[in-house]
Amino acid sequence: MTIGFRTSIFVFLLLFPASVFALPSSITYTYKHHIATVDVATHPEWRSTTRVWYFQRKRAIPPARFLSCGRNSIIDPGWTYEDQIAWNEQAITQTIATDISSKLNRPAGKVIIRKSGSGNVTFDGIGLPGRQVNVELAAKLTKKALEEGVSIVSLPVEETQPTMTVDSEELKAAGIREVVTVGESVFAKSPVNRQHNISVGVSRFNGHLIPQGTVFSFDETLGPVDEKRGYRKELVIEGETTLPDYGGGLCQVSTTAYRGPWEYGLPILQRKNHSYAVSYYSPQGTDATIFPPYTDLKFRNDTPGALLIQSFTDDSDHAYFIYYGTRDQRRTDVFGPYISDRIAAPTEERVSYTTEIPVGEKRKAGERHDGMSAVWYRSIKQPGSGATLERVFSPYEARPLLYQIGVTPEDMAKLTAGAARETPSWLPISR
Repeated sequence: MTIGFRTSIFVFLLLFPASVFALPSSITYTYKHHIATVDVATHPEWRSTTRVWYFQRKRAIPPARFLSCGRNSIIDPGWTYEDQIAWNEQAITQTIATDISSKLNRPAGKVIIRKSGSGNVTFDGIGLPGRQVNVELAAKLTKKALEEGVSIVSLPVEETQPTMTVDSEELKAAGIREVVTVGESVFAKSPVNRQHNISVGVSRFNGHLIPQGTVFSFDETLGPVDEKRGYRKELVIEGETTLPDYGGGLCQVSTTAYRGPWEYGLPILQRKNHSYAVSYYSPQGTDATIFPPYTDLKFRNDTPGALLIQSFTDDSDHAYFIYYGTRDQRRTDVFGPYISDRIAAPTEERVSYTTEIPVGEKRKAGERHDGMSAVWYRSIKQPGSGATLERVFSPYEARPLLYQIGVTPEDMAKLTAGAARETPSWLPISR
């Protein structure tokens, strides 16, 4: 399967002539939720200046003596010239190969899938599809984008299925025959406890089967989140605070689980973004927070067969959910993110009170975060019908630096009741 130009770019080029555009300062390359931006100014090798001559406003080849003229030489009447930018496709190709395709390209995997007599599914190998960026075509698209003043290029990527052996008649009958979609995310630079929780959480889904036509619930499949299940304490967003609790980092798992079905075009029945923008889930608007049993991720398997999950993390701090099953003829494209409503984080510190720490003790309960809104669009086209366009809106709050102060239960009761005037004088209050 080849992923090529976005329809919106073609429409953009058709509606507006090149003369209305300025040279873009950067080119953003997109492939599903993957985004990479190249600053044009840092690549002077991409362009050169060519002098174009005109005689009586028509392009013409000038006399040889014009080409050796000095700056103040007189040009014969009727002749004019302009200096135009010429783009070097070879240099652009080299940049794309070095900075972009080297990070996306991967060989197709190989996997043997079995099911034991007890019903457990095992995987021998990893069935990641192969990816190969067509750098020559990407360079041509980049050149066209620069000439037309367009700053976004959808990467042409060739995807190839892994080598798969399904050693189970039951799984074959359920439709497990190829990779339908893959969810992936990066959790590099995560604290040790967060990495541990991600690994534990990912393992809960490995081998899970989603029958055709059923609804997948992340929380139900994940199960309880506590110390007994092997989780450690790490930062968790709980209301206005971000404090250590068991399972901190599991939203990395739910985000990974979400991206594959969303990009393929499965019906997303329940999904919520985080209350503030978290760097681990970039690009913003592609995250899915969970907080069992209150906040869940749910989607329906409306493919022709069952979906089987292979979930794992690798040594480069990537998390993957491979969904095996049977593909259909739907065509899905995702567009975004469109960022708006940027709000700087409040500069004033905020203080709240808690009985969970010793009286008078102070602890940080939240960092500053800028606010924004992120919008993605998902276009799904089924054979024989028109495309449907879905808008995925994700609002992220602007948050101040937050501290908590330990108080007695009696003082906490007064504060909760709104008796602020009776608060002991030693308690700092931020407004």
